[in-house]
Amino acid sequence: MWRENTFSMRSEQGGEERSELLIDVQQMSKIYNEGRENEVRALDNISLSVQWGEFLCILGQSGSGKSTLMNILGGVLQPDQGTIALDGAPVQFHTPSQSLDAGIAFIHQELNLINDLPVYENMFIGREIKKKSGLLDHKAMIARTRELFKSMSLDIDPLAMVSALDASYKQIVEISRALMMKASIIIMDEPTTSLTDPEIERVFQMLRTLRQQKVGVVFISHKLREVMQICDRYTVLRDGAVVAEGLVRDTSVENLARDMVGHEVRTQARTRNAQLGVEVLRLESLTLEPYYRNVSLSIHAGEVLGVTGLLGDGRSELFRTVFGDMGHYGGRILVEGKPVVIHSTPQALALGIGYLPRNRKENGIIKDMDILENGSIVIWRQLARCGLIDRRAELAAFDKQRQGLKIKMENPADPIGSLSGGNQQKVVLAKWLSAHPKLLILDNPTQGVDVGAKEEIYDIILRLADAGVAVAVLSNEAQEIIRVCDRALVMYHGDVRAQVSGDTMNEQEMMRLATGS
Repeated sequence: MWRENTFSMRSEQGGEERSELLIDVQQMSKIYNEGRENEVRALDNISLSVQWGEFLCILGQSGSGKSTLMNILGGVLQPDQGTIALDGAPVQFHTPSQSLDAGIAFIHQELNLINDLPVYENMFIGREIKKKSGLLDHKAMIARTRELFKSMSLDIDPLAMVSALDASYKQIVEISRALMMKASIIIMDEPTTSLTDPEIERVFQMLRTLRQQKVGVVFISHKLREVMQICDRYTVLRDGAVVAEGLVRDTSVENLARDMVGHEVRTQARTRNAQLGVEVLRLESLTLEPYYRNVSLSIHAGEVLGVTGLLGDGRSELFRTVFGDMGHYGGRILVEGKPVVIHSTPQALALGIGYLPRNRKENGIIKDMDILENGSIVIWRQLARCGLIDRRAELAAFDKQRQGLKIKMENPADPIGSLSGGNQQKVVLAKWLSAHPKLLILDNPTQGVDVGAKEEIYDIILRLADAGVAVAVLSNEAQEIIRVCDRALVMYHGDVRAQVSGDTMNEQEMMRLATGS
């Protein structure tokens, strides 16, 4: 039984009695290779529901079954058993368009917007309003977009180019498009991964408006503090089964983390007696307007230095300069006590500097290359023999990193996109570690990875420091800085406000400094 435009129907037929549950999934299973030795239960008798205007968070590590469940709700996969009901009526989805027509909209981590089109055209992609002549009715689409934005109290120009919007407003346009398509339930996959704190709050304000309009939201995130802030209920999946569920107000970040991984997860600072070696990097009055100015700092071998702040603090541009990616600058850079002028990334690499960039999917991995190529590209020049790469040596070098980093994979020739976010990040780490850097710069190293993978990456960082590598961790997550760094610098609009360590390295003090207070 199919019901088109659920949201529209209940708006037009306000007197119609509706079910208490917006969506109800019962005893859902998805089994691969059933009855064989390699049988995999991607979903094992899953049941969950969402009420009108309720925010349900689905948590779980990579491989827990989240993606399989979402693909079933989205009509990409069909379950082997179980039922789905929308507003009390049973439904089956065989295609994504059927799911969307029934009122379920997806907002993926990688936004499906076209930067070269204005906002209003993005709002109607695939569902354009046309005149009787068959031509696009631009005036009608602009008017409809403006009307929706007004109803949501959004100050966005429908004629603005999407490329001119920041990441949070792009998210908001995606959410608005879902409402334009008459969605009654929106599934959001890691919606805040690439957003700063002010941008996250802007999106959350939009979501609170959705709650008032009784739109249901399924929120998939690894950021547990955000879950506590925005969600009403939670469901934790592990190995395809529900292992915990309840009201968010009745749990804690620590309990959610334990439920996800199946054991206690450390969330406090780790006591570490750092054995500092030689000074690896020194910056003296480094300046590159308008990004940063007069920055002086040093990092020693065996030390983990944190650098944090808010939007526009300049930390990424500062360390991209150290990596030779920002062109000319003022001030001095010294590597192991020797003044150097760095204007290219090969030059930085030759000096023993590695850089793991923020936004892994755009800047860290090369999607058209396989796992092995992504994990070894930095050392191809070293592996070249008569212009050809020694594949045996390449595989041996990568395999060493794979074992050390515990990368979960099937075949190194598989596409890099076949790996989970955490394992992709480990491959990017492997790429730089194979070059044996003296200084490793990590920009948002745990962006978009689950709590278990975060813990593994933190352990890797500390092992590198214990092995004598100087590590700079750039992060806007205060808890991450506290968890892994020996000391930290807080930046504000391009200036280093202060250094924090010990008792002063806490969330309240770092936020005070990061806001210029």
